[in-house]
Amino acid sequence: MSRSRAKRTFSLADAAFQTKHVECRKDPGIIDELPGACKNIDRIMAHPRDLVKPVHTFTQVMCAKG
Repeated sequence: MSRSRAKRTFSLADAAFQTKHVECRKDPGIIDELPGACKNIDRIMAHPRDLVKPVHTFTQVMCAKG
């Protein structure tokens, strides 16, 4: 979802819940980076299936904001 929609949709309680096992800030500045605000990568990658062939999958381990 867009950053502005994420900010309207999620609260600080959502941030605390979605990042409970993550070492990060828990303030309004991270609302638009919550896992729930991210698009589903499988749906995104399904669109260009005839143009590209995924050869590797990465797993996010860090998000730096600021």
